[in-house]
Amino acid sequence: MEGYLLDAATFLLRWLHVIAAIAWIGESFYFVALDRGLKPGKQAVQGLFGESWSVHGGGFYLKQKFMPAPAELPEELHWSKWKSYTTWLSGFALLAISYLWQPSIYLVDPRVYELAPDMAVAIVIALFLVGWVVYDLLCRAVGFRDGVLGVVVGLLVVGLCLLTTSLFAGRAAFLLTGAVLATWMSANVFFVIIPGQKRIVAALSRGEAPNPLDGLRGKQRSVHNTYFTLPVVFAMLSTHYAAAYAHPQNGWLLVLFLVSAALIRQFFVLWHSGGRAWGLLALGGAFLLGALAWMAPAATPSAAANGGESSSAIAVAESSPTVPGNIDSSTTASLDNVHTVLQTRCLGCHATQGSIMPIAPKGLILETPEQIERAAQLIHQQTVVLRVMPPGNMTQMTDEERLLLQRWYEGRQ
Repeated sequence: MEGYLLDAATFLLRWLHVIAAIAWIGESFYFVALDRGLKPGKQAVQGLFGESWSVHGGGFYLKQKFMPAPAELPEELHWSKWKSYTTWLSGFALLAISYLWQPSIYLVDPRVYELAPDMAVAIVIALFLVGWVVYDLLCRAVGFRDGVLGVVVGLLVVGLCLLTTSLFAGRAAFLLTGAVLATWMSANVFFVIIPGQKRIVAALSRGEAPNPLDGLRGKQRSVHNTYFTLPVVFAMLSTHYAAAYAHPQNGWLLVLFLVSAALIRQFFVLWHSGGRAWGLLALGGAFLLGALAWMAPAATPSAAANGGESSSAIAVAESSPTVPGNIDSSTTASLDNVHTVLQTRCLGCHATQGSIMPIAPKGLILETPEQIERAAQLIHQQTVVLRVMPPGNMTQMTDEERLLLQRWYEGRQ
């Protein structure tokens, strides 16, 4: 029951996170489209910066932007903040349950870097805190030289990609990179944008001129959030694509993903301004396709190259199970031997009883030969081609055992 409750809580948190993120991103896209689509007002109204007419759902809407504020502020103002806060809080809760609670499963990979579980968790927390402080200080130090700041922040993001992928398991590294960027976005809202807007409103309510820095800083950080949006989404969703995070150069692949996403976001920004920057969209697509071509796995050596036998000649007859650790290229690639390897290396997660996971990942159970046969392609893909399973090789599956799995899979064809 405890495992079920934990899985149910994760399910609900994930839904909350997705819903809040959709609402936040949707509002961000809307306000950028609104701001970029404004035209000069036809009526002489004090402080009217621009306006935009639209039609939706059978109704007509007039949206107006005032800079500075109109002479009299309305009693009720919409504050765009709770969607951001909910997205970050639910996302951090998911991260804590899925990665920080049992860091040795998905967070730490000794093949990448040997980290003690407690140290790995401490580094993750430090990435959130120190990452925000460094980003914020850079923004304040460079000021409003937006071109220079854009390059500096871009280099900071590249450094973040390379740092996470050099310390953590690939899947965790991609997720953490997106989570750190999302933290900067929410912190921009919490520490810069909303406090500045409140000071502006308070000054206007007192009949005073607001500090122009509050408006400038708020606008700058809102622009940053605009360009972080799609890179965060790309980084998060890439955790479902093992070919990317399992690649030996996954850090640079992640950089390509984020560059592609930023270019696509810039296309939409210019589109909202009335431009047609198709070149940006094509360039973003080219980066993405280039990354996909780069990550394509090389053909795995055939069994003939490992043991002198052709795939078709591999024996699949019944034989006595071989003790894992003593497997070599001469071991018979029978289902019994494969079953023995998976029992030792995989049933810690993929079992109905005695699993260290509350629910088997993807509901995949590998307890019987029949279940193994049904999952043959997935087993081969994850353990031989991508080598992402077991996570962080926590059960120490050997190269000989992976070769056995490969020979067994090829012998089934």
